[in-house]
Amino acid sequence: MSFIPNTRRGYVLGLLAYSLWGMFPLYFKTLDGSPADEVIVHRVLWSALFSASLLLIWRHRGWWQELYSHPKRFMVLAVSGALIATNWTLYVWAVHNDQMVEASLGYYINPLVNVLLAMLFLRERLRRLQWLAVALAAIGVGLQVWSLGKIPWLSLTLACSFGLYGLIRKQAPVAALPGLTIETWMLVPVALTWLWLHPQAASMQREFLGSGQMFWLALSGPVTLIPLLLFNAAAKNLPYASLAFLQYITPTVLLLLAVLLFKEPFAADSFIFFGFIWTALAVYSWDALRVLKHGRQALPEK
Repeated sequence: MSFIPNTRRGYVLGLLAYSLWGMFPLYFKTLDGSPADEVIVHRVLWSALFSASLLLIWRHRGWWQELYSHPKRFMVLAVSGALIATNWTLYVWAVHNDQMVEASLGYYINPLVNVLLAMLFLRERLRRLQWLAVALAAIGVGLQVWSLGKIPWLSLTLACSFGLYGLIRKQAPVAALPGLTIETWMLVPVALTWLWLHPQAASMQREFLGSGQMFWLALSGPVTLIPLLLFNAAAKNLPYASLAFLQYITPTVLLLLAVLLFKEPFAADSFIFFGFIWTALAVYSWDALRVLKHGRQALPEK
């Protein structure tokens, strides 16, 4: 897609990444027979193998020497790997325990976290319409949290873990695929330790090899890494605040699947709360399209 200008390429890649993430429950619901922690272990192991295989095919010359000469980058990737592992674990738990509506709220909160991080750490500034979109989204999220009558810890942890992960990966001077490979391989010892401590796990039994369950768990490698690669590439081509609002695609698809397909409860007044969020997305999207149409970079209005 080298013919697409960088900003437009970023929007295309971000759109694909967030759409795929929204459809994740269609895959993880097929793994309901496996405990959530075992699914996460295999997600780590197969992601590590799949990323290493891709790295052999798509050669990134000098990536190891570059990392080796800057050892602090390993620490950065260790932190980002821990954050994404936390996000994976909570997401799979939410799908397995029919908490997809609360998970969707977490991903609705996440763009607001991203905008805050962009302003605090990246010194990004917002245009007037972007401020309007942020305000509308904040009202919708605030009303939804208020209606719950409690602090939605699952939603907040999902939002903050992925927001911080995206911030670190945007700033880390490491290409998307090598970075993901290092992140996942750093988690492999933890996954192997879990298997060693749980010899009774289904995947530790002889009949697991070559079974349908093994096939579906192995598929977690490409299912996990393809949207992450798209996201990391998008993050390199877009202002972080713009990337934040694309993320509303994920929870919208997730919410629709939860309510329409998996029949999770959804209160009627929630349409009011989510209406603010959907309006915010429409305002922000219109502003982004306006900027692209005029061929300008995302600069604040005077």
